Amino acid sequence: MCIGLIGNKVGMTQIFYEEGQAIPVTIIRVGPCLVTKIKTTQNDGYNAIQIGYQQVPVKKLTKPQLGHLKKVGIPPLKYLVEYSTENIEQFQVGQTLTTNNFSIGQLVNISGVSIGKGFSGNLKRHNFKRGPMTHGSKNHRAPGSIGPGTTPGRVFPRKKMPGQYGAKKVTILKLKVLEIDANENLMVVKGNVPGKPGNLLKIIPSK
Repeated sequence: MCIGLIGNKVGMTQIFYEEGQAIPVTIIRVGPCLVTKIKTTQNDGYNAIQIGYQQVPVKKLTKPQLGHLKKVGIPPLKYLVEYSTENIEQFQVGQTLTTNNFSIGQLVNISGVSIGKGFSGNLKRHNFKRGPMTHGSKNHRAPGSIGPGTTPGRVFPRKKMPGQYGAKKVTILKLKVLEIDANENLMVVKGNVPGKPGNLLKIIPSK
């Protein structure tokens, strides 16, 4: 069973090896997730598994959401995600998926929303260099010229300029799974993942 799961970022720390290496790692609480629906080519036009994560009070969901889960006898779950797979016969509605789906040494892709930095200037947002700080220069953090003159007389689209920085979906590829604690539903991966502690993450086996 090789489909993705959902989890939350717990935080970052270090692992020290006997050789003296200090490896930065991220701890993720993965699942447990419940299979809420199995989509087939005959009924939906494609094969996929829908999973749910994080049980919440009934009042937190809308009536259509509650009806969708109640129809298959599953408690209210806050997040629902689909993963395409051809091996739908390996799954059943109501089945619990945990960290047992992953193995130590496996490579995974992790997606999440990065930390929002608000409205930021060019230096912070695009890593531009600053201007001279002395000799009467007044161009310290200014963006400088943003386009040609009379022709074409406008600024081209996608010009790197100040604006909203962060708070976007980011995917980190091929992170190595170093440790798994099945009792606490924890997984330790090498490196960093998007967002701050508590951020929702999608963990997908890397191809």
